[in-house]
This record gives sequence, C-alpha cells and structure tokens, in this order.
Amino acid sequence: MKTDYVMTFTFFRFITAIMVLMPATIFANPHEYMLKNGLKLIVKEDHRSPVVVSLIWYKAGSIDELDGTTGIAHALEHMMFKGTEKVPSGEFSKQIAAVGGRDNAFTSRDYTGYFQQLHKQHLPLAMKLESDRMRNLILTENEFTKEMNVVMEERRLRTDDKPHALVYEKMMAVAFQSHPYRRPVIGWMNDLENMRMEDAQEWYDRWYAPNNAILVVVGDVNAKETFDLAKKYYGAIETRPLTPLAERKPQTEPAQVGVKRLTVKAPANLPYLVMSYHTPALRDVTNDWEPYALEMLEGVLDGNASARLNKALVRESQIANSTGAGYSIMSRGPSMFYLDGTPSEGKTVQELEEALRGEIEKLTRDGVTEKELARAKAQVVASHIYQRDSIFSQAMQIGRLESIGLSYRDPDKILKKLQAVTAEQVQNVAKKYLQDDSLTVATLDPQPLEQKQPAKVPDGLRH
Repeated sequence: MKTDYVMTFTFFRFITAIMVLMPATIFANPHEYMLKNGLKLIVKEDHRSPVVVSLIWYKAGSIDELDGTTGIAHALEHMMFKGTEKVPSGEFSKQIAAVGGRDNAFTSRDYTGYFQQLHKQHLPLAMKLESDRMRNLILTENEFTKEMNVVMEERRLRTDDKPHALVYEKMMAVAFQSHPYRRPVIGWMNDLENMRMEDAQEWYDRWYAPNNAILVVVGDVNAKETFDLAKKYYGAIETRPLTPLAERKPQTEPAQVGVKRLTVKAPANLPYLVMSYHTPALRDVTNDWEPYALEMLEGVLDGNASARLNKALVRESQIANSTGAGYSIMSRGPSMFYLDGTPSEGKTVQELEEALRGEIEKLTRDGVTEKELARAKAQVVASHIYQRDSIFSQAMQIGRLESIGLSYRDPDKILKKLQAVTAEQVQNVAKKYLQDDSLTVATLDPQPLEQKQPAKVPDGLRH
C-alpha cells in the first residue's frame, strides 16, 4: 500500500498533468471586447453543455461607501429587482424563471454582481433585461421603504442573531482603524434605519454605468455573436462621468502597533475565538510572492483533515472542538490571515489561544515539512482547477479578477506561482505576519440563550 506521502505526490503529479492538458480546451479561449461606451465584455466559450452564464459586475462595493450610508451598495442591489418602465417590479426574475433559468445578485466589499444562468438560446433575453435596468431603474418611496425593512431583517437574521458572524463584524471594526473594510457590507443598523431613497438614487447614478461595468459571458456561445448581442443591447447606453472613480484616493491602513482585544457578549452555546493578522493581498501576479506563500500557509494549517491545527488541537490534544485558518489572496484592499476555533468542553478560549500561538511558534521555529507542503499544494491547486469545471465558477473567477484590478489572463500564472512556493517562504511569511503587532483577538462570551422561536426568513430575501 502506498504511504500518505507517496499518494500526496501522486495526486500532485495528476493535477500537474491536468494543467498540461487543459490549456487547449479551457484556458485558451477568453475573448475580450470593449464597447464604445466603455463596457468591457469578456466571453469564454465552453461547449460542454447548452448553457450560458451572463454576469455583469459593477466596480463598486462597500469599500466605496461613506459613513452614514453604510449598506447602500447592498440596498441598491435589492432595489435593482424593483422594476423599470418596461419590466415592472418582480417581472425580471419571473421572465428568467419562465425560460427555465435562474438569477440572483451579490454585494461584496469590492464589487456588486448580477447574474443569469439559462439555456444558450435565451442569452438575448438576459442581456435585454440586464441592460434595461443598468440605466432605467425606477425607484419609489414605497418600494424603497418596504425593501429596507427586508434588508434590516436580513441583518438581524444573518449577523445580529448569528454569534460567530457578530464576532467577525465587531472584530473587523476593531482590526481596521481607518480603512473602509472596517464597515460591514450589510451596513450598520442605524444607517439602515435612516437610509433615504435619495441615497440609493445617488449611488445608482454614480456607479451604475457601462464604463464602470464588466460583462462576463461563459458557456456554449460564439464570442463574435455574443459581442454583437452586447452591442445591440448595451451599446446605446451612454457613458457617464466617473470622476469619483477616477480620483479614488489611496486608502492605506495605518500600521498597527500592538495587540488589540475585544469581547463580544451574545446568546450562544459555546465560546468562540478569532485571531486576525494584517497581511497583504495579491497586487502584482508576476513579482509578488508573499500572498502565494500565505495561501500555502493556510493550506498547511487548515487545508485538509491531516492539516496541523485539526491534527494537533482537535484530534491529539483535544483542546478544541473545531479550529481553522483563513486567508483571501484577492481583494481591492488589504487582506487578513485568520485563526479561529471553539474550545472543547472544560477548556477556555485562553487555553485555545495559547494552543494556537504554540502551533504558530512551532511553525516559525521549525518550518514546514516537504510532505506538508506537497499536501497543501495538492489541495490548493486542485481547488483552483476544479472551480473551472463549472461555467458559473469560471464567470465568477473572471469577473472577480477583473473587478479588483487583476486580469482574466492571470489564473495560469497564479497556479504556477502557487506551485513554486517553497517551505522556506511559508516559514518566512509566518514569521513576518503572524506576530503580535498586527494581531486582533476577538472572543465570544456566551450568554444564556433566549427562549424564542428562530427568526423567520423575510420575504424578498434572495441570497
């Protein structure tokens, strides 16, 4: 029987072989076009099934909001389904569903997106509907008031009543001193309570324009025909001045100069711990190396059942019921590296923090083994490759890269850079970034659970 070590390298060689064979079928064909009004179109042909995803990205998210109107990017996302003169409220999704498709939307810190997934013959319908609401949205006081009640209930359901989500929100607000990432995407409740329809109209007028958008189409389509469709439906929309976009000022987070700590009291069964460290995100795909090493560090600590944290703290010492690590390599702003966990019965968050610190100390002192690194590479690289098996995931990858300032051409380079990470580089980024001067520690102090029925999901909550 093969050892775990041999099997890991066998799997890694298998993934590498896939990468060698894939370019002719998956990597080679994205086509880029630019409409005269500034709309960027990227088409990726994938003819494995007669399905297409049309996904439009606006380069505006909560990072662009101002104090007093937090949550407006997400609120407008909800309002985008409230209709135009040609397509009344609620009709957008009904028309997509009527042809067997599905649609939805999402708002993040860095961008906002709207998608339709449907049979390829209905791509013209998706473009017709989406282009209409790019500039013809009708906002009314009545619809806005109703939808803000839905948004506020969404905040209660997904943050206020979710202890771990609440800890994360409070932690971000403390970890970042000045950067907009300190504000939640959903918005602060006080801002939601005082949101005005004029705030949504101003956001729509400022950011929703073809020259601030990227249209990504992936599926069983012809690139030139798709370009002609985009010109037909989007081409007549006028370019809008985007002075705020062109003059976005640098938003550099001041250096942290010591450990920050906070405790969050909330009804919960068990305590919870999050340790977050300031880290860089990927900026230069070719010349950066630290973000790739940080992603491999995440894989070493929490990439599989045999990863360090689960093995040492859950299975062996049994200090934790669960534990993990997290890092996002891609974002418009700075990134963070997370360690979190729930202590086992009879253990405290202090003991769990000491145990997590102990694992980081071991790693920075002794480094990682080639076996660990190979296993992490196999997992990380496989996750990057397998997402390309889905046309929706392909569209998400392309749009996300383009929206944060990278390129749809970058995935191959990123995979090669990940494969090239060394054990020494992983040790070096752990030493450099997982240290107290950039650390914020948040703990959940569980309070007695209230005897009440679970919150009802509000009507209109789409995602």
